[in-house]
Amino acid sequence: MCYFPRMGEVNVRFGGPGDVDAVVDFWLLAAEGTDRHDSADKVMALIERDPEALLIAELERELVGTLVAGWDGWRAHLYRLAVHPGHRREGIASTLLAAAEARFAAFGAFRADAMVLDANTLAHPAWSAAGYAPQSQWSRWVKPLA
Repeated sequence: MCYFPRMGEVNVRFGGPGDVDAVVDFWLLAAEGTDRHDSADKVMALIERDPEALLIAELERELVGTLVAGWDGWRAHLYRLAVHPGHRREGIASTLLAAAEARFAAFGAFRADAMVLDANTLAHPAWSAAGYAPQSQWSRWVKPLA
């Protein structure tokens, strides 16, 4: 089921219980900083708490990207933006971010922040291109949504 407008061939949907193991494996392949103690239990807890927080991008039903778009009732947080190494620079990250921002806008959020490792210089241009910038006093990246 597609929950967001299809962007070219990329389909973005919410992840569910059946995606948990594939997502954890995907992060080992595609995510930077995978020493964060990711586990199936933690991903399942995320889905149970907020069934729309885990965004999955697919090309022809193949998992090619993820983004956790967490809303705590007050702030919008972005984590685990990961794109398959063989599909980078194809607009998948931009598509996931647009879906997350649409989700946040529906909640009335005025800003989203992204957790981006300072050492993950491969990711910095992607975040900048999407309109995010580092906030020096906290080393987090933010983008106004309204």
